[in-house]
Amino acid sequence: MTLNVDVAANLRAVKATLPEDVKLVAVSKFHPAEYIEAAYSAGQRVFGESHEQELSKKYEVLPKDIEWHFIGHLQTNKVKYIAPYISMIDAVDSMKLLKEINKQAAKHDRVVNVLLELHIAEEATKYGFTLDACREMLDGGEWRSLENVKICGLMMMASNVDDEVQIKQEFDTGAKFFDEVKEKYFAGDDSFCERSWGMSGDYEIAVLCRSTMVRIGTAIFGERVY
Repeated sequence: MTLNVDVAANLRAVKATLPEDVKLVAVSKFHPAEYIEAAYSAGQRVFGESHEQELSKKYEVLPKDIEWHFIGHLQTNKVKYIAPYISMIDAVDSMKLLKEINKQAAKHDRVVNVLLELHIAEEATKYGFTLDACREMLDGGEWRSLENVKICGLMMMASNVDDEVQIKQEFDTGAKFFDEVKEKYFAGDDSFCERSWGMSGDYEIAVLCRSTMVRIGTAIFGERVY
């Protein structure tokens, strides 16, 4: 396949705008393996996918040192397929899902890193915990007994709007909530450190709002191929 975009050049351009301490998840969903190979050759190792079947096909044919992040809404019945190899599940939105990840990870003697997804954006189509629901889940304490998952931080998406003031307010809400959760539930846990917000259209605002991990697809790979 001939690449229609200069993935390596786009990757360099994006990385040049990121502070060194902000991780880049290259969102490769709906792009063929050749695009991922181009980014891999340019040094990228962390990629994000949101459909289990597409991810499984790519996992089979691509280098095994890739860190795969599952960034979409994950159904519990799909967890078993990715549990053997997934590096991080970025959008855990229920206790039910957290327990299923723990169950499937245990079968492979693995600890799977996860992020709790927050629903802060004013859009009904978004998944995630409301802030109160997240507090309630953490207060319940059941998560503390799950030995095969590690909660590493929070993830959210801002509203898909042009209003940069609104976007910044939503990211700031996530950042303040991270501080609350860190202090109350994870004060002694250095691995709870990730604030994952920011995509191609708003990641520079997200970085100003203390994001440690951005998910960028279009700015690297161009428009979706399939």
